[in-house]
Amino acid sequence: MAREALPAIVVMGVCGCGKSSIGQALAEQFGATFIEGDALHPPASIAKMARGEPLDDEDRKPWLEAICRAIAENRAAGRGVVVSCSALRRAYRDHLRTAGPLRFVFLNGSTTVLAERMSRREGHFMPLALLDSQLATLEDPTGEADVVPVDIDRPLADVIARAGEALRRDDLR
Repeated sequence: MAREALPAIVVMGVCGCGKSSIGQALAEQFGATFIEGDALHPPASIAKMARGEPLDDEDRKPWLEAICRAIAENRAAGRGVVVSCSALRRAYRDHLRTAGPLRFVFLNGSTTVLAERMSRREGHFMPLALLDSQLATLEDPTGEADVVPVDIDRPLADVIARAGEALRRDDLR
């Protein structure tokens, strides 16, 4: 990928993988705006997930559109952007790519680590019961040209450092 003046990064993966924490840290490293993708879900989708019901493709359409708009608005304003978004299916990632060139950081970890992290979260609408459906929905993006896979089965500081190094190796600044 050609060097971009302003980064546009999507930190992706299933629930509990650390998208928000790692996304915020990467935004800081790259001098970019951080957008919490969960905040862009319509209220009906948040309520559905809180009830333990997985979202379907129709539920995700307005959310993906909102994320694309947020990316485009930040770019138009001359700001780099880092967004947290599960981007579980290839079709969702392709939709996000319509906002312009992106880099995806795929946070991948064992089910044990993911479940343990989710069980410690307080105040989040996503219940542990939805982890299995997210894992079943995930279409592994490893091998897609604009995806950097990062293993999360290590301390958070390590994950952040590895993600930042991988993005820099790809000349993303």
